[in-house]
Amino acid sequence: MPVKIRMTRQGRKRKPFYHIVVADSRAPRDGRQIDQLGSYNPNTNPATIELDFEKALEWLQKGAQPTDTCRAILSYKGVLMKKHLLEGAKKGAFTEEEAEARFQNWLTEKESGIQAKKESIARKIADAEKAALARETEINLARAAAIEKKKQAVIEAANAPAEEEAEEVEVAEEAPVAEVTEEAPVAEVAEEAPVAEVAEEAPVAEVVEEAPAAEVVEEAPVAEAPAEEEKKDSDA
Repeated sequence: MPVKIRMTRQGRKRKPFYHIVVADSRAPRDGRQIDQLGSYNPNTNPATIELDFEKALEWLQKGAQPTDTCRAILSYKGVLMKKHLLEGAKKGAFTEEEAEARFQNWLTEKESGIQAKKESIARKIADAEKAALARETEINLARAAAIEKKKQAVIEAANAPAEEEAEEVEVAEEAPVAEVTEEAPVAEVAEEAPVAEVAEEAPVAEVVEEAPAAEVVEEAPVAEAPAEEEKKDSDA
């Protein structure tokens, strides 16, 4: 029966999580499993790989064929390297102790490379966060300056009418002569007590009618006295 080392998908949509398993090549992807070797999480940077090294090496030695993705994972973790060295030791190219020493040297170099990559990624993330913080600070300063400018404009706009009113009040307090004349004009005083009205209350014409000069003349005419005197002279 052909046996393959492959992955089965787990996790939710757009957040995959895989199990590294040993299964029959004729079984469906998420079907029956023979053995489970570890897990692979591509959502982290770098990807998180958990692998049972000895069990994976054992299945490789039994003839299990890994898929391309699983082969890359096994190579990354050093399983393929260890299998290659053990096969060389079996053929007599070198001893098992030398194979183990070579593997430890390779593993040390690999670990140092992985650590350097992690540090580089962490440095890039820190630089990106620092740049983002600097941009955010700059934006906040620009926004604060714009708000302050707007406040100053509002204050100036509010003070402008007050200054104009103060100028109008100052002009009104100066009180020119023309304005005083308008407030209490002479014509209004004349209207309040006009001369014509006094004349109507006691007109001269009415006094003359009550005691006209002509009636006095009729009551005591001057012409009668000379007539009587003439009559006396004629009698004499």
